[in-house]
Amino acid sequence: MELVRGPRNLRERHLGCVATLGTFDGLHLGHQALIQETLESARRLSRPALMVSFEPMPREFLQPHAPPARLTNFRERWRLLQGSGLDALLLLRFTESLRSMSGAEFLGLLRERLGLQALVVGYDFRFGREGEASAEFLQSMAPSHGFTVHVVPPVRVSGERASSSAVRSALAVGELAGAQVLLGRRYAMRGRVVRGQQLGRELGYPTANMRLRRIRIPLGGIFAVRVHGIGDDALPGVASLGTRPTVGGAEPLLETHVFDFKGDLYGRELEIEFVARIRDELRFDDLDALVAQMHRDAREARDILAA
Repeated sequence: MELVRGPRNLRERHLGCVATLGTFDGLHLGHQALIQETLESARRLSRPALMVSFEPMPREFLQPHAPPARLTNFRERWRLLQGSGLDALLLLRFTESLRSMSGAEFLGLLRERLGLQALVVGYDFRFGREGEASAEFLQSMAPSHGFTVHVVPPVRVSGERASSSAVRSALAVGELAGAQVLLGRRYAMRGRVVRGQQLGRELGYPTANMRLRRIRIPLGGIFAVRVHGIGDDALPGVASLGTRPTVGGAEPLLETHVFDFKGDLYGRELEIEFVARIRDELRFDDLDALVAQMHRDAREARDILAA
């Protein structure tokens, strides 16, 4: 799968494609249905299959002071997409000029730059000035631009519509099992291990620290986790996701203690899979109280992961 940053980097092999368009935050089951329809349409037409998406997310641009919690940063989304079967991801920088396009201008851009043969969107898709480019608008206008539009209906799981907002709501209250159902996998975060204050090492719980690269995080607290990227198998651990109020932290970090592991993880890319939420992040009066709670958290995480 290729990453194409902006329309200027499109090549002949990308043109005449079938494309799906959207933000795709989280790549939940609804998004997966869009990808599957794109792949099937591309096979029928013997055309390349592309995803067109945006950075930053449109709502991050439109609501910079109160954006939605981000389920996947770009690296996480890219890693998930690499096994999708798509031929390329066209990444568009979301700007004021893109936001203010009319529906007709947006259709023209797709046709002119991509030589689009078919477009796949969700039933609730909206884009452009005042959300003019809805799924219905695209369907009505596409024939005059020489391509077809496939509108994918909502995907429902146990009566609930799979959506990014539904996943955010589940994660916000610690319902990891509910989020897993909507995602089709356990929720996870990915990143490179950076050097921290090494306080965990001093307290007997060395941690692999990851910066989150998002404006808002979708969940927080203490979790039983599985860690991918160290060996062939996932390793058990306990993780703290938050600002570390006991030691005066400000930047949200994901700090993971990998059970029974000794070694240097700095610079390594890890994926932290959230298995169960243990508790809220708390502020303790002193480090002794913090360490006592860390012992309890580690025991509970081990019990959960051994079950």
